[in-house]
Amino acid sequence: MNSPASPAPLSIKQVLLCGALIVTLSMGIRHGFGLWLQPITLDRGWTRETFAFALAVQNIAWGLAGPFAGMLADRFGAFKVIVVGGLLYALGLVLMALSTSGLAFTGSAGLLIGMAQSGTTYAVIYGVIARNVAPEKRSWAMGVAAAAGSFGQFLMVPVENWLISGTGWQNALFILSIAALLILPLAFGLREPTRSGAHSAHSQSVGQALREAFGYRSFQLLMAGYFVCGFQVVFIGVHMPSYLKDQGLSPQVATYALALIGLFNVFGTYAAGSLGQRFPKRYLLSGIYALRSVAIVTFLSVPLSPMSVYVFSAVMGLLWLSTVPPTNAVVAQIFGVQHMSMLGGFVFFSHQIGSFLGVWLGGKLYDASGSYDIVWWLAVALGVMAALINLPVREQAIARPVPATA
Repeated sequence: MNSPASPAPLSIKQVLLCGALIVTLSMGIRHGFGLWLQPITLDRGWTRETFAFALAVQNIAWGLAGPFAGMLADRFGAFKVIVVGGLLYALGLVLMALSTSGLAFTGSAGLLIGMAQSGTTYAVIYGVIARNVAPEKRSWAMGVAAAAGSFGQFLMVPVENWLISGTGWQNALFILSIAALLILPLAFGLREPTRSGAHSAHSQSVGQALREAFGYRSFQLLMAGYFVCGFQVVFIGVHMPSYLKDQGLSPQVATYALALIGLFNVFGTYAAGSLGQRFPKRYLLSGIYALRSVAIVTFLSVPLSPMSVYVFSAVMGLLWLSTVPPTNAVVAQIFGVQHMSMLGGFVFFSHQIGSFLGVWLGGKLYDASGSYDIVWWLAVALGVMAALINLPVREQAIARPVPATA
């Protein structure tokens, strides 16, 4: 008796176009949230810690919801998860504009938008890529999707700054909520054909996949490295605009700095995805984390000026999300694609714990000491740690016992 034929995969062009546009919107909107820190805290009379805590909750909610969003996407398809995520995103932005208390702001900017991002960003999109793109092109394709998120930052940060300046911070959020709804029609391009209920001999249950992954040393090391990634990029993305203003630089310098990070990350993430096809990904990851620490030390050591900010932003841009394609490609390479979105969600959860601490400690320690210096140097130390712990990662497919046939 012949087994049912597997449905034809989606075309690579369709997956990359729709996936890249979804990531562009989802990541592009969130990358500009640091621009709202001073307008909102001044208007509402809140401390920076209030704003920072809400974004810290956003990152931890994103991380907590990520494995469940990935599990649902693996089981029922990414389309439904992305649609729900797009609706939550739009709702969260509207309520973020209407919040008049720190608790309400944490619920909207934190909880709702964090949950929305879990269904509209890398874990779910990369699951679709892994299932529909051949292994020899997978790292490259993930690099294209990550580069799209970077282009979203380059595109959206100046737009968001212009909206805040021209329409006020509340109206800017209302306009972005409409933009977030564009995720819904794009989700149709990632609607995968129904897969047969029949499974291969190596099919795993969710519990088996989790026990295997969390008991595997290389998975633990990847999670630890991704923790550092989250700490560094979210601290810089949220707090650098205020850091630069505190140092007497104009708001335009902060806007250009975030835009440059986004622009150069287009090249950095694409290059990381391409290089991941040719070189060991563990060495690539180790090099990225080490270079981040070097960049931060250099930035803190030279006299601060618009030019030093722009150079730092360009260098960090090359390294910003360049960890994403090799990390996710290693997960798919080791464990296969059946539970890719779920396992990617768990790795990303570690990233978001780091993000929570990076953004929250930035606000907490600033309010306590009047300076960001402690967090900058903590980011340096963590980068060195991440460079070392990625070196022992094993990239080979995990050896599984072959079940006896009847």
